[in-house]
Amino acid sequence: MSPRTPSDQARPPRERAVARHGWVPALVTVAGALLAMAVVAALGLWAAGAADLPGGAFAPVVAATVVTAVGGTVRLAGNAGDLAGTRAELTVIPLSVTLTGALVVARGFLRPLRHRAVAGAAELAGWAGRIAALWLLALIGVTLAARHTFAVSLGDDALGELGDLFGASPRVGFTADVPLSVFVGLVWLAGVLVLALLVSRRAPLPGGLLRFQASVRPAAYAMVALLLASVGIGGVIALIVAATRGHAAETFAVILLGLPNLVWPALTIGLGATWNGRVEGPFGLPMPHVLDEVLRTPDLSELNLRTLSEHDGRVWWLLVVDVVLLLAAAFVMAARSPARVRAWQHAVHMAVALALTVFMICLVGRVSAHYGLSVLGIGDLGGGLAGELFLRPRLWGAVGLAVPWGLLTGFAGALLARHVRRRGQVRADGPDGPDGRNGRV
Repeated sequence: MSPRTPSDQARPPRERAVARHGWVPALVTVAGALLAMAVVAALGLWAAGAADLPGGAFAPVVAATVVTAVGGTVRLAGNAGDLAGTRAELTVIPLSVTLTGALVVARGFLRPLRHRAVAGAAELAGWAGRIAALWLLALIGVTLAARHTFAVSLGDDALGELGDLFGASPRVGFTADVPLSVFVGLVWLAGVLVLALLVSRRAPLPGGLLRFQASVRPAAYAMVALLLASVGIGGVIALIVAATRGHAAETFAVILLGLPNLVWPALTIGLGATWNGRVEGPFGLPMPHVLDEVLRTPDLSELNLRTLSEHDGRVWWLLVVDVVLLLAAAFVMAARSPARVRAWQHAVHMAVALALTVFMICLVGRVSAHYGLSVLGIGDLGGGLAGELFLRPRLWGAVGLAVPWGLLTGFAGALLARHVRRRGQVRADGPDGPDGRNGRV
């Protein structure tokens, strides 16, 4: 330990605490989060083949990926000459990049607050405000960089000749909506910081909020652990598939860009939820072949345990994995809760937390994409250029199914954790313990 200077000794303890999380740690947190997100996005896009995009589009595409990862909006635009038109739409959140940024931000935000029981609301707001101010500047820079336009080749066949004849060689570009993206990015940051305070047991809370930590913090921690565990299991499965079946580059692209986009909807499907979707044209979902088979139909398709099991009976393992993960999450929640919390209260806490988690998955897991080219009013000429893809959940059905699952597993987890020593629990041989000391643990 370095010796304290006289100025440090004269400074009140509260001021010294605030000084530990000033502008330099805030800059490190913001820069570290953006760098980590950019590296993950760049590696994922490189594995997906985006490094070969024409006109130096790779760096702007990386910036656009980071923008969409924090909820920002990137608008696509096309131009195919005076006699032709293009239409392009894309709505997807690269959740692997999102998760990376959230973990780095949460780590940087919580690090200066360790080993403290209580912190004032003004102190927490000031620390969060420093991060938010630098995050705002960084978001503006990233969104301004997320714009590019490049040509799309029609090939050497008749379609390409038709495009050259009518001057309809399409150009597709994208640009980030700066005001909307910055606003949503700030909301995303606020959500990450609040969730970090809720999840961390050692992070201090203002005195007025301490009464909520017994019910909120264990449930929030259990849900974050559930989501991270599902991503971990999905990552192991993806690596095994890459090692045994090939397509390593495509698999690593999925892992680095959209692994939670697969495993989190799969988590809800294991609970009995249904997602609707359709795949048409050159588009494809970065998911196992069985899902593409179910969705690639002329009509709207249903994605659930029943429809998937008709193509591959192993899908029922999703139900088994969900049961194990939910029981583990409920056990962790009960083990981290004070001893005074009863089993039925654990069940209610688990039901509410799981319903909110499924609601979040349904909001961020939606995918929508369309691209089409028309010449002289003839829409979507095809030739491998036009296509549509979308995947959306039956929201309230999924949330409704989460409630009984949460009640059942929450109650079971409380029973499993009843022999685990928890805060506020008194030893069986007396309030002072077997050696005469305080029995609280």
